[in-house]
Amino acid sequence: MSVDDRGSGAGADGRDGRVDPPVTDPGDDPLALRLEQLILGAERRYTPFQAARSAGVSMELASRFWRAMGFADIGQAKALTEADVLALRRLAGLVEAGLLSEAMAVQVARSTGQTTARLAEWQIDSFLEGLTDPPEPGMTRTEVTYPIVELLLPELEEFLVYVWRRQLAASAGRVVQTADDEEMVDRRLAVGFADLVGFTRLTRRMEEEELGELVEAFETTAADLVAARGGRLIKTLGDEVLYAADDAGVAADIALLLVETLANDETMPELRVGMAFGTVTTRMGDVFGTTVNLASRLTSIAPRDAVLVDSAFAEELMRTREAPASEADAAEAVAAAEKQGEEPPSYRFALRPTWQRPVRGLGLVEPWLLGRRDGRPGG
Repeated sequence: MSVDDRGSGAGADGRDGRVDPPVTDPGDDPLALRLEQLILGAERRYTPFQAARSAGVSMELASRFWRAMGFADIGQAKALTEADVLALRRLAGLVEAGLLSEAMAVQVARSTGQTTARLAEWQIDSFLEGLTDPPEPGMTRTEVTYPIVELLLPELEEFLVYVWRRQLAASAGRVVQTADDEEMVDRRLAVGFADLVGFTRLTRRMEEEELGELVEAFETTAADLVAARGGRLIKTLGDEVLYAADDAGVAADIALLLVETLANDETMPELRVGMAFGTVTTRMGDVFGTTVNLASRLTSIAPRDAVLVDSAFAEELMRTREAPASEADAAEAVAAAEKQGEEPPSYRFALRPTWQRPVRGLGLVEPWLLGRRDGRPGG
């Protein structure tokens, strides 16, 4: 939508002879136009000015929503549908009802747009292209695309809503269990970065298709392990994944599992993991702050096939009796428990302090090498 809320100016109403680009540009391709109408569920009827007026919102607010969802300005081309008007009306209605501030409504548009844009790109690039390969000699992709999309669209839409509701329920559950209101935004979390070693060198040696398969396999493995063990995958960055967990023990288990799993896969490079525990600011599904920065820095100095944690992470494992400060402390704790007839602590992890070292932007830190008590990675 145009930023010009007067609905005039060069290109706004076509008086200079220039035609503004539509949301997408199917040109004169009849299939592209039919596909757009099928997916959007409506025909192009409105210019941005008309859509804003029909929704009862200002052009300025409509433009903010539009851009937040990730779409380019389209001047005053007749490219919008009844669904676009309804979406504007709903967002504006939430603001008018006092349920959302205007800034929060824009954030809703932005977070939804960013998330679904990546999903849509993946489905077209990886999923739809494979399905629309002509099944028989002589058939064109054009002949098979429309009926395939027509069959898939309602099923994928239902599945998307189902997964979103499941994720919303899980996220809401975490929020209501938070100790106080401040922790809803600034929470104490365990944050971990897992990074493939030597990825830059691999990009020079491997074909693009092979590299893409390796990255997809790494991301899939990491996502599955993080989810299965109760963590949350924050984002993937090709050769690196960022995840978080409310519990340091859960995060530690995930880190060691990632290292162990990739070490047993000959097709995968070595892995290194850095983790930190502390206050984290969460925004739009992402995490920020000193704790996140520290975890990232620890990853860069972690040994190959090993996990490095900061002192706060180590202290949290000790506090929850997931790891002893040393094997001598573990032996003393076991002996004391047996003497008093109590159940001895069942430590899952081993910690070994390493040399203090300066970390760029964070001063002097004392990392700990994390492993399992049975002597596996880092122990």
